[in-house]
Amino acid sequence: MLLYRIEVDTDKGFLTLIVAAETDEQAFSSVEEHVERHFLSVPQLKEISIVEKKRLNPGSGYLIETKNS
Repeated sequence: MLLYRIEVDTDKGFLTLIVAAETDEQAFSSVEEHVERHFLSVPQLKEISIVEKKRLNPGSGYLIETKNS
């Protein structure tokens, strides 16, 4: 099992998704489902990119830096 950090460019801005999957294809296919569950009005997905992936082990994770506006 792998842990993926995926960035999604939408018409409403950028999203970061962390998902566990066995393959790149499974990770990509789960993106739309997660986006649909999160938004009432589903944004148009422009581009989906795997930024990082690593083996899923105890303690695995990602630090996501956010910018203050």
